[in-house]
Amino acid sequence: MPSRPEELPDGMRMGDTYGGALYIGDKGKILCGSHGANGLRIIPKERMRDYARPPKTLPRSSGHIQEWIAACKGGPAAGSNFDYAGPLTETVLLGNAAIRAGAKLRWDAANMRFPNMPDADQYLHRTYREGWSL
Repeated sequence: MPSRPEELPDGMRMGDTYGGALYIGDKGKILCGSHGANGLRIIPKERMRDYARPPKTLPRSSGHIQEWIAACKGGPAAGSNFDYAGPLTETVLLGNAAIRAGAKLRWDAANMRFPNMPDADQYLHRTYREGWSL
C-alpha cells in the first residue's frame, strides 16, 4: 500500500474493497478503485473541480461475460480479446519475472528469452510432472 497522499482529506478512502490505484503526476494525483472502478478522483479536490471530462468516444462494455457470449455467437470481438489480452498478459508476467530475478531484463519476444540474463529464463516455463503436459 502506498503512503497516504497528503492531499487526500481525512476520512476519504484511497481505493475500494478490492484495492485501487494511485497515479502521481507533475500537476496532481489521481485515485481510483480496483480496475478503475468508482471513477477517477483528482486530488487535491480543487483540481477535480477544474477538470473538464473529455467526451465519451469509446464503446462501453456490457460486461466480460456478455461480451464473450456475443463474440461466441459471431458478434464483435470482446473488448479483452486475445489480440489485446495476450500481449497485455505477457507484459505483466514479464514484470513478475523481473521481480523474481531482481534485475532489469531485456526481452527477446521472437525467441522468448532474456538475452541479458539467461538464468531468468527459468521463470518463463514450468517443468510438468511425468505424464502431464500442455
